[in-house]
Amino acid sequence: MLLVDWIIVALYLTGMLALAALVGRRQNNRKDYYLGGNQMSPLSLATSTIATQCSTNSLLGAPAFVGFVAGGGLIWLQYELAVPIAMLLLVYLLGTMRRSGHVSAYAFLEERLGTSARLLASTTFLVFRGVATGVTVYGVAVVVTLLVDVSYTQAVLLLMGVTIVYDVLGGMRAVVISDVIQMLLIIAATLFSLWLLTDAVGGWGQVIAAHADTGRLNALEFSSGFAGQGNYGFWPMLIGGCFLYMAYYGCDQSQAQRVLASRSPQDAERVLFYNGLLRFPMVLLYCLLGMALAAFALIEPAFLGTLPLSSQGTPNYNLVYPLYVLQNFPPAMVGLVMVGIFAAAMSSIDSALNSLSAATMEDYVQPYTQQSERSAFVTGKVVTLGWGLFAIAFSYQVEAIAPTVLEAINKIGSVANGPLLALFAVALLCPRVGQRRAMLGFAAGLTLNLCLWLFVPSVSWLWWNVAGALVSFAVTLLGRAPQFQRPDVLPSPVTRWAMLVMSGLILTVCILFGVRP
Repeated sequence: MLLVDWIIVALYLTGMLALAALVGRRQNNRKDYYLGGNQMSPLSLATSTIATQCSTNSLLGAPAFVGFVAGGGLIWLQYELAVPIAMLLLVYLLGTMRRSGHVSAYAFLEERLGTSARLLASTTFLVFRGVATGVTVYGVAVVVTLLVDVSYTQAVLLLMGVTIVYDVLGGMRAVVISDVIQMLLIIAATLFSLWLLTDAVGGWGQVIAAHADTGRLNALEFSSGFAGQGNYGFWPMLIGGCFLYMAYYGCDQSQAQRVLASRSPQDAERVLFYNGLLRFPMVLLYCLLGMALAAFALIEPAFLGTLPLSSQGTPNYNLVYPLYVLQNFPPAMVGLVMVGIFAAAMSSIDSALNSLSAATMEDYVQPYTQQSERSAFVTGKVVTLGWGLFAIAFSYQVEAIAPTVLEAINKIGSVANGPLLALFAVALLCPRVGQRRAMLGFAAGLTLNLCLWLFVPSVSWLWWNVAGALVSFAVTLLGRAPQFQRPDVLPSPVTRWAMLVMSGLILTVCILFGVRP
């Protein structure tokens, strides 16, 4: 990068710190710090959630998978089929949780089932999300070292120094504002990149022609995900993906906290509504970027030869987009794209740190110390700092145990997702079965998924989300005639129809790209 690009990056990072300091001056209590005082709009909260989901890993990984990885292509879009359906079903859970007015999603479990259920779910979240955040820091820092020629420690200090400081100062409101800015930057950079790429290769017709015989235009793959058929079949992505997204958006504090930060149960429904509508266009944009980059590589064969090598000695396709930017964007525009990549990385990390702090304070510290509101507010900032330091320290251990951990981290999430979802479903629908049976069901689902992982590797890990949830729920209700109760909040007719129509539109897009053998 040139000096002008570094100046742009420095100005952005300085601006983020100034913004956090300004926002932080208006905070007085934990709800201000963790929920933005419940004053943020549904669209900004939904944009923040999408920004976290479509972050650096997606910006680098999706184009690489779609355009270059063996077995990849537009089947990536199948992941999105389940999102609107999951958002519709989550209105029942998260709308009810928002009405309860909790900061921690796991307080809902204590309210309905008991303290042990709350601590079980919160501990599961803290362990998984804490480790995953360290892995994210490692992955992003490695990318930064390759792009801007700095050491790993310098990359970590640059990335995490700014992220921790503005997270500690600004809390959830600063996180959401920075996420909205990041999303606008990424969309602008992606659209500009697509314009340059299509102009270079001769238009979208040439992009499609470049992939006509590669199979990468196939957006549907009707395999079951059993008997070693792979993880990317239509049915595991639709059904397993639906359970995965419900667990992730509904039972993971880092995602549910955005909904709990809404102004009312009605706004909570709107946050989910916007998520269901807006996520797919963003993912489609990433996929089109991957197709255009692959077409560009065909007319510029030397381009891929400049890619850094992975630890396996093969080209690191995850860096294909930033490499294209560095080689083809004019000065200053490179800096803007690098700002987008930095911001995308920070959007994943800052939300994780804030939610880890929230779960720690609300589930472990405040219930047992009964600090004053002011004291708890200050302690929450210290806990955020502590989780940031943990993520930094763990990131230095990842390289020694990668790549197995990098692959296993997603599977670990799917081991616990289903049982956690069942635990929340029991709390929502039939809390009278009691905490003991709910925790027994959780243990049964977790055990089943561990057995599938260890002894039945031919089953797609996406199915673990389904198996864990259904077995946990069934064991909880075994031998009982539970009294089901109606959720406190129901989705509006507009939301119900819009989410179903959106799922149909996504399926239509997949079909239009063609189903080929």
